[in-house]
Amino acid sequence: MLRDYAMKICYRYQNNIEQVEEIMNEGFIKLFKSIHQFEESRHADILASLKGWFKRILVNTCIDYYRKNASSINGQMLSEDTENIADRQETGIDILSYKEIIEAIRLLSPAYRTVFNLFVIEGLTHEEISNQLGISIGSSKSNLSKARENLRKILTKKTDHLAYVEPIR
Repeated sequence: MLRDYAMKICYRYQNNIEQVEEIMNEGFIKLFKSIHQFEESRHADILASLKGWFKRILVNTCIDYYRKNASSINGQMLSEDTENIADRQETGIDILSYKEIIEAIRLLSPAYRTVFNLFVIEGLTHEEISNQLGISIGSSKSNLSKARENLRKILTKKTDHLAYVEPIR
């Protein structure tokens, strides 16, 4: 049960199952090494608090893994295609399953996927993301914007249903 929980969290940050398992295992090691620091008496719901604490360990482990491998990731060139994605509003998103949406997020580049997950799912601010990843606030904002654009494009292709909405004047 806890393994599945950990896999789902790590899976949001990595495409490669071996890397996901490596990060998850590292997270478990960190959890077991620091479990003595968890103060049961400070929490009303011990299980929920421990789960939240473990989630934070896993996310930080994913960030550490990203940082360690960022030199090869940050060198990616964007294609003209990704730079000029039109802002369209799509229909049919509600028919996508959770699994399809997660798969679409996993198709993003590692840099975009990491910033997207930290901002949208984990709720970090751009300042916190820039500190965690060692990038500028502007880069965090840019990566999030491009991640959203690319995700919109991926989901639009999945729904095969695109509607153009005239701007309100």
